[in-house]
Amino acid sequence: MKIVGCGCGPGMLTEAAVETLRSATLVYGSGRSIELCKKYIPDNCEVHEISDYKSLKELPDYAVLLSTGDPMLAGLGYLDGEIISGISSMQYSFAKLRVPLTRSVVVNAHGKDHKIAVSNTVDEILRGKVVFLIADPNFDTKYLCGQILPENKTCTISVCENLGYENERIVTGSVSSPPDVKSDLFVIVAGDY
Repeated sequence: MKIVGCGCGPGMLTEAAVETLRSATLVYGSGRSIELCKKYIPDNCEVHEISDYKSLKELPDYAVLLSTGDPMLAGLGYLDGEIISGISSMQYSFAKLRVPLTRSVVVNAHGKDHKIAVSNTVDEILRGKVVFLIADPNFDTKYLCGQILPENKTCTISVCENLGYENERIVTGSVSSPPDVKSDLFVIVAGDY
């Protein structure tokens, strides 16, 4: 199986990903990942929207599995198969914000315990790291800022929404005046930058 990173938005497929898709005969992915890749999937290719993520380990060796962003950043890279990297929301947002990736640490709050993610974020900021926080629609950015504020009053926070899409929005503020979240598809960058 090949696990292809689709990038975090339109136009973020690598040449290796496009080449793999053009020769695919069987593709599985989320609705969003299929949409990102559809112009490169051959007409005669069998395409399935994933309905059961637990059964992905049973896909045949010739299957191509689409993973939004990069498979190794909270994606499907845990499955056996060849990984074909994509442009992740982390790479994209750090480039837009001009923050070196060497200063970064990832905290995953997507479908995880948000209080643990917030605690980990505060700890990493105190260590001098810039946190890339993978959020989900229920993540409370104001609560995060309220936990950071007593520890670091100068911390910068950016909300990065719909990256790569026409309605992309990247707004930067501070923990005392954080930007509002206006989309369900967002990540947070927090630290001294």
